[in-house]
Amino acid sequence: MARVSGVLMPITSLPSPYGIGTIGKEARKFADFLKAAGQSIWQILPVGPTSYGDSPYQSFSTYAGNPYMIDLDTLVGEGLLTKRQINKFSWGDNVEEIDYGTIYQNRFQVLRLAYEKYKQGDDQRAFNSFKRKNAGWVKDYALYMAVKLSNDNKAWPEWEDEGIRLRDPKAINHYTRKLKNDIDFWKWLQFEFYKQWEDFRGYVNGLGIKILGDMPIYVAMDSADTWANPEVFWLDEERKPVCVAGCPPDYFSETGQLWGNPLYNWDYLKVNGYGWWMDRIAAADMLFDITRIDHFRAFDTYYAIPYGEETAMNGEWKIGPGIDFFNVMREKLGDIKIVAEDLGELFDSVKELLKDSGYPGMKVLEFAFSDDETNSFLPHNYTNNCVVYTGTHDNDTVLGWYSQIDGWEKKHCDTYLGIREDDEVNWVFIETAYKSVADYAIIQMQDILGLGSEARINVPSTLGGNWAWRMRKGAITKDITKRLYELSKTYSRLED
Repeated sequence: MARVSGVLMPITSLPSPYGIGTIGKEARKFADFLKAAGQSIWQILPVGPTSYGDSPYQSFSTYAGNPYMIDLDTLVGEGLLTKRQINKFSWGDNVEEIDYGTIYQNRFQVLRLAYEKYKQGDDQRAFNSFKRKNAGWVKDYALYMAVKLSNDNKAWPEWEDEGIRLRDPKAINHYTRKLKNDIDFWKWLQFEFYKQWEDFRGYVNGLGIKILGDMPIYVAMDSADTWANPEVFWLDEERKPVCVAGCPPDYFSETGQLWGNPLYNWDYLKVNGYGWWMDRIAAADMLFDITRIDHFRAFDTYYAIPYGEETAMNGEWKIGPGIDFFNVMREKLGDIKIVAEDLGELFDSVKELLKDSGYPGMKVLEFAFSDDETNSFLPHNYTNNCVVYTGTHDNDTVLGWYSQIDGWEKKHCDTYLGIREDDEVNWVFIETAYKSVADYAIIQMQDILGLGSEARINVPSTLGGNWAWRMRKGAITKDITKRLYELSKTYSRLED
């Protein structure tokens, strides 16, 4: 394939007068910047509705879009809101940080005002068409959210009514009638999200830019997915997880990472042709041009931690579906464009699966400067079929990382990259990624802006303070745009 470059920038991190980035005007302005800077890829984080902790990797649904990303000014343009209604609410005091508590309290109040206005309209045909077309998931999601709200937002295993908790048909009919208006509200939010997304993606693609989306391999226990499809997951008779997901102690955490997501019942899935997964991947392909599968290694071997453990130290490795999964996927869905997140300690079998799949894996420059000359993250060890990053959303920014390393690692980094005292370290890293043989070079926006640790997106295995960084309006300058364009041109990453 052609050599290309791109930028990793969460939609929620875009500037906005309403506290969080959306798929409105600022998203289009960012796409314009990418075009002017010679970029071909816009990588984003997962776009599902977030739950407790605000992580995009813990969503209420694998299909639903995040209502926070619905652009309020677009709703004003549709006559469903007024500026005065929006400005009555607070959206936070810091333009460079998302205040999720404030957003949660106020965003849904504004969106309900828009929904009530929409209901007064005569033409519901587009909404009705959306509900019919997406009935396979939106009915369960909307009912789930409505029932959850009526249960003080408790996770479904904690719902007091056993009938609805276990999806008894009589209970489903009862709550569908009882909560009809709330259910339609949650459906309408998805109708509006997907309508705006289609316009947004059309604009981005029209500039010749592909959206690289992110699909977490696991779903949240507190989600419509596990509630509506318990047979897909490794649950006991009471629908509690037998084991949960995570990873053992590694670079990120001495006690491992306890994610807590339910694991899959791969035996059931294989017998059924991985149907649930095929539907999920097909839906991702409708949203994105390329899909990054988070924690790809779990298709080979996955880490199972007994439910109730307080750390990830006592888990064990289990065998996943392997290449059979991807053979079935190609047979059913054709050539879906995938990037495999293959970071962490990998068994040889995982590397073999990646090779057999043909998908590009990931290289992170911040991982390159250990005392191992065979380190696969060193650029001279790359193959073409990979994606190189300065860092990902789970890493510190380049400047934050560089300020904290010392000793042999810093000496190796300086020598390898030729860093001198007055160099702009972030741009040295960016150029190194661009000049590598990797087909894809994707840079965090914070590294392009030369920001420090204050702009880090996420610190794994921590709760609170993550996913909150926002780009300041006007941060992108003509000089930045020109520098990126020149690098793309110099290292043959401009697409025709």
